[in-house]
Amino acid sequence: MLGRRQAILGTAMLGGAAATGARAQASWPERPIRWIVGYPPGGASDTFARLIAGHMSPRLGQNIVVENRPGGGAVVASEAVARAAPDGHTWMHVDNGILVYNPALYARLPYDPDRDFAGVGFIGRFPLYIVVRPDSPWQSFADYLAASRQRAPTYGTPAVASPHHLAMELVRRRTGLDATHVPYRGGPAAMQDLLAGQVDSVVIDTATGLPFIRDSRVRALAVLSDARSPHAPSVPTLVELGHAGTVAYGWQGMSVPAATPAPVIERLSREMITTMQSAELQSRLNGLGIEYQPWSPAQFSEFVRAENALWRPLIRELGIRLEG
Repeated sequence: MLGRRQAILGTAMLGGAAATGARAQASWPERPIRWIVGYPPGGASDTFARLIAGHMSPRLGQNIVVENRPGGGAVVASEAVARAAPDGHTWMHVDNGILVYNPALYARLPYDPDRDFAGVGFIGRFPLYIVVRPDSPWQSFADYLAASRQRAPTYGTPAVASPHHLAMELVRRRTGLDATHVPYRGGPAAMQDLLAGQVDSVVIDTATGLPFIRDSRVRALAVLSDARSPHAPSVPTLVELGHAGTVAYGWQGMSVPAATPAPVIERLSREMITTMQSAELQSRLNGLGIEYQPWSPAQFSEFVRAENALWRPLIRELGIRLEG
């Protein structure tokens, strides 16, 4: 009799949870949605958040307000979302730094990306290029590598602990390259100094660098992707040049507070994939050389776990620390 009562109680609890999930999906969204971006207006994260929000808003029947909260490597924004009500009305624009790097970069964080966020979907990964001026004596990555044994070239990136900076540190470890980091405030500033002769080379993402490569204003020595980009097919990968495992990207995605109901995450994922596969978004991504995959929440979360396994130990080995 006791076993039967427990079975009935268990079935009732499962049924109640399913009913609660169904109600959450049916009623969501009930009010305007906040999409939190941890960077200033005008950057790639802000631009894509606003573009995607513009497509998703009519599909969801609610306004989506993109809210910029820059500061501290997006820690301020991340904490705000981690503490927000897990009801699907607060979204977080995430990237390598927020989900992967920050736990290794900061001694203390007011949020735990592994515990406080649930992955929703992927926005895209940004191939990274090592570029030099057209008049540089280095015609290839092999030239660049050989020259570094005589004098370490300088390389610019958009910031300390950016995907660009950490990617180059991976390159150094996998190839034996000796190079000196020069951090800038953004990719355009680094490219400006490259063309002015103030820095020897730059690690730049496709969104900023591809126009320079296409117009032959810079020479790309290598791309850090796992395959050549169709947008710059003459640029070899470091893997094909014999440097196994030298693969790195910048990337962006979307997460929500961890306890957000699964049916809400599932619907949000479907709507996001539909939006990302729209003609306008695909055209914009393709024009910038950004690579997209229609990943489910589980696939996106698995991707993040793989990134954690690579980058967190490397950051700790390098001893790079940031202050909160």
